[in-house]
Amino acid sequence: MTLATRVIPCLDVAGGRVVKGVNFLDLRDMGDPVELAKAYFDQGADEVTFLDVTATVDERATTYDVVQRTAEQVFIPLTVGGGVRSTDDVARLLSVGADKIGVNSAAIARPDLLDEIADRFGAQVLVLSLDVKRVSPERREASASGFVVTTHGGRTETDLDALVWAREAAERGAGELLVNSIDADGTKRGFDLELISAMRDVARVPIIASGGAGAVEHFAPAIAAGADAVLAASVFHTGQLRVGEVKDALAREGIPVRRTEAGG
Repeated sequence: MTLATRVIPCLDVAGGRVVKGVNFLDLRDMGDPVELAKAYFDQGADEVTFLDVTATVDERATTYDVVQRTAEQVFIPLTVGGGVRSTDDVARLLSVGADKIGVNSAAIARPDLLDEIADRFGAQVLVLSLDVKRVSPERREASASGFVVTTHGGRTETDLDALVWAREAAERGAGELLVNSIDADGTKRGFDLELISAMRDVARVPIIASGGAGAVEHFAPAIAAGADAVLAASVFHTGQLRVGEVKDALAREGIPVRRTEAGG
């Protein structure tokens, strides 16, 4: 049986508020995370992803509170990421209502963290978040694939080849890859199909495509390129698109989607 393609709104949160920018810069306030998550649940979202884009120590208490309040309103899988550095962080987020945990910078700094999370909680809990950037021509030698991963919310570029890292992470126990294109992020020009296809070639775990959605026509090509789920933020936050519209567009292309009583 063919699995339904998931449509996932993403809430980038800073200081307890949803924010959005372009290429991870010039963040602007988009609203209350609990209210937005509930609206997306009502629209028929398959999951909600919640990313603390600043994840400072001072805001960590705010994150736990928002996650708990969101989980009380939203009865679909909730993925939470940002600032996760240990299995104890994972345990606490799961205890307040998260279903899956996204890790990024901390895993790059210490890859064994992926093994530890997968061993303790299972691969189904672990989502590797990759903020991927194309390397400039003068730095092409830094990456055979032409893609590198970044850390600290896309602000710090590494020399780690994104495809090599994705393969290693899956081998270490990551159950899913959330692949976000920094170059496409917030541009509304469409997903980076080359990046998605390249990730599909090296990974045998589900891929969530992120970055660049701007119209209903952008989602089906991402699935055709190899994604198992599509994630978007600003087009949902501004009301430009509703979850049901995206699912309708996918269905018209023969892509199976899940319909719910809550919405869709």
